[in-house]
Amino acid sequence: MLRRLSVMMVTTAAFAICASASQPAAADNNHDKHWVATWSAALHAPGLGPPGFTNGGFDNRTLRQIVHTSVGGDKVRIRFSTFGAGELLIGAARVALGDSGAAIVPDSDRPLTFGGLTTIRVPAGAIAVSDPVGLAIPALSDLAVSMFVPGLTGPATWHFVAQQTSYVSPAGDFTTAIDTPAESTRSAWFWLAGVDVLVPKQTGAIVAFGDSVTDGVGSTPNTNNRWPDHLARRVMTGPGNHMMGIVNAGLTGNRLLRDILGTNGPARFDRDVLTQPGVTHLIVLLGNNDIIRGQLNPADAVTTEQIIQEHQMLIERAHLRGLKIYGATLTPFKGVLPETLFPAAEAQRQAVNSWIRTSGAYDAVIDFDLAVRAENDPAQLKGLLRADLLHPNNDGYAAMANSIDLDLFKKGDGH
Repeated sequence: MLRRLSVMMVTTAAFAICASASQPAAADNNHDKHWVATWSAALHAPGLGPPGFTNGGFDNRTLRQIVHTSVGGDKVRIRFSTFGAGELLIGAARVALGDSGAAIVPDSDRPLTFGGLTTIRVPAGAIAVSDPVGLAIPALSDLAVSMFVPGLTGPATWHFVAQQTSYVSPAGDFTTAIDTPAESTRSAWFWLAGVDVLVPKQTGAIVAFGDSVTDGVGSTPNTNNRWPDHLARRVMTGPGNHMMGIVNAGLTGNRLLRDILGTNGPARFDRDVLTQPGVTHLIVLLGNNDIIRGQLNPADAVTTEQIIQEHQMLIERAHLRGLKIYGATLTPFKGVLPETLFPAAEAQRQAVNSWIRTSGAYDAVIDFDLAVRAENDPAQLKGLLRADLLHPNNDGYAAMANSIDLDLFKKGDGH
């Protein structure tokens, strides 16, 4: 009996020693890490306001949606949102490394769970965050997020200018398919709010907050040529650069003082900027739509002072959270408005840019205007850099990103 008791005590002691030895290691493993957004999309409610800008949702379909990472990590979690829409039943969801098109890298496929369960009913206007998944996520790589919606969803929360193809299956659950069959494709993301990775604590995130120029309108679809994409490549591949997540919170049509295609900038600031995991820095490029729409419709007109005031409000809100906030000058748009309306609009753009450059209100200035304007006519985009009279092309977006001083994001600045 005594021998049995001695053996039990030795065994218990050995187990306790092993446990105590392993516990600190597990704790140390995550002690210096935290969650940072590597990708995000600014979401719209299903109805954007103007006629025709809506979607009907899905019925018993699998969506495979492709996103492009910035910073990499060894664990990943996915955020879904029903912002502005009804409740959503997710019957199954998975994440994998993307291969090409709707195909995935087979060995990388992982099921997503939510509180340990493989299905979740997301209430109207809510966010669901998946449990962490052990998957090595490379920087600057494609991820495929698959989700099966087993019933009729009703109109879906979405980001309607994705510049990226999403794949919609025939009826049924195809989340485990290596290459999801596509009954149709969409150039939009649905219910997909963000992707986070587990990274060292010194890693932060930069949020690009803007309108269609930040959203990447005019860039080639499926090539990741928006200016935040170019910035991510510079940050990740440059020698000695500090790794950062770069997330795109651009929203086509976005304004500072009115809703149009989605919620105005100040109203979505908390959701699209302040709640991003790991955010440390912010670049603001907003105001052109206020100026242009104000000339086209007198009821939409806003003063220069009102535009500046809203910039000041964003600065105050960012500083309250300890963020570094950088102001980007408004890019040229000559030719977008009739000649009779353009001079007043250009005078307003120049006045806003002068304030951004000289007021000292922002922590730093990023001169996108200078990067893309024509030498012979600074009121218009340089011919070789434009997709149209308002939006840069791939080279124009690269020029914008190349104009950013990466020293603004060095370790310790804003952390």
